[in-house]
Amino acid sequence: MNRNYLGEFEELVLLAVAVLDGQAYGVALLHELTEKSGRQVRLNQVHSALQRLEEKGMLRSAFGEPTSERGGKRKRVFTVTALGQRTLHEIQEVRSSFWGRLANFPKLSITG
Repeated sequence: MNRNYLGEFEELVLLAVAVLDGQAYGVALLHELTEKSGRQVRLNQVHSALQRLEEKGMLRSAFGEPTSERGGKRKRVFTVTALGQRTLHEIQEVRSSFWGRLANFPKLSITG
């Protein structure tokens, strides 16, 4: 099996593109990643990860129609390719396998 490896941030970006399902563009991804991960994320980091994932064949992009709210500029919208979907499933299987083997792992209680 030829494995595709992703860094943690690339994995999060790929997942966010999949979740946004056809509505994934730079600013929307920035908001999604910041909100769900609790991280301080910059737009240039998002764009760099998108470019790497597209170069790896896990994403494809196309320009949408120009909008007046963007001053006539078009959004570059990203979607997950079949390779990207397979990679996400492989990552999920590996992580699930490890978590499933932690039957006696103590659950942390977070108190404030």
